[in-house]
Amino acid sequence: MLTVTNLEVVYSDVIVALRGISLEVPDGSIVALLGANGAGKTTCLRAISGLLDIHRGRISKGGVTLDGAPIGGLDAPAIVRRGIAQVLEGRRIFAELTVDENLRAGAFTRSVTAGSYDRVLDLFPILRRRRGDVAGYLSGGEQQMLAIGRALMAEPTLLLLDEPSLGLAPLVVRQIRDIIVEVNRQGTSVLLVEQNAALALRIASYGYILENGKIVMAKTAELLGRDEDVREFYLGFAQGERRGYRDVKHYRRRKRWLS
Repeated sequence: MLTVTNLEVVYSDVIVALRGISLEVPDGSIVALLGANGAGKTTCLRAISGLLDIHRGRISKGGVTLDGAPIGGLDAPAIVRRGIAQVLEGRRIFAELTVDENLRAGAFTRSVTAGSYDRVLDLFPILRRRRGDVAGYLSGGEQQMLAIGRALMAEPTLLLLDEPSLGLAPLVVRQIRDIIVEVNRQGTSVLLVEQNAALALRIASYGYILENGKIVMAKTAELLGRDEDVREFYLGFAQGERRGYRDVKHYRRRKRWLS
C-alpha cells in the first residue's frame, strides 16, 4: 500500500531531518515506527500526509507512493482524498466546536455518509452520548477518541497515528490500543508512531527504529521485542547494572526488511 523510498527531508533549506529512509506499510497491516524524541518520526508522517510545507519543510530526495502512485508532491487535502488520514500528536481537536461538529469536519473532503458516521459512533460509544458537548470539555482520553474518530470520518485506507497514548492514563491507553486493533481489523492499515514501544510492538506486525533521521533496524515486531538492544533502550529491560544514555550502544545500520 504505502512505500517510502530513500526519503530525505530538509527544514528551512538548512536542517536535514530525514536521511534517506525507506519503509513500507503493506495493505491491512499495523506497522510501528519507534524512536526517541527528535529522531524524525513526526517528520516522516508529515512527509506522507502533505504537512511539511506548513513547517517550512520539503522533500529533497526520494519519494512516497500509495498503491504505486506518487503522492509526495500533493497537498494535504489531495492526500486525504487519496485515502490517508493523520491523527496529530496532542490530538488537535477543535475545542470550541461540539463533538458532532468535529466529526463532520473530518469528512470535509468527502461527502458525509451515514455509514461512516455510525461506524465512528459504534467504535466510540462515549462520543455518541456526548455528541452535543463542546469538545474542549472532554477528558484527555475522550479527546483522543474524538481525534481518531474525526480522522476515520474521511474513510481512510491508511491511518497515521502520532503518539496516540501520550499523556493518557494506563486504562485509557489500553482502550486506545484495543480501538486501533479494531480499526485495523475492519480493514484500515495503520502506521503507528509511538514512544510506548511495548504498546506498539504488541499490536504491530512489523517495526522500524529511527535514530537521528535514519532507519537503523527493521524487523518483525516479535523479533524487535526480543532484541537485547531494543529491550534495554526502548522497553526498559537491562541485563546487569543500569547504564546511562551515553553508555547505550548505537545500533548498527541495517538494511530494511531484514528478518
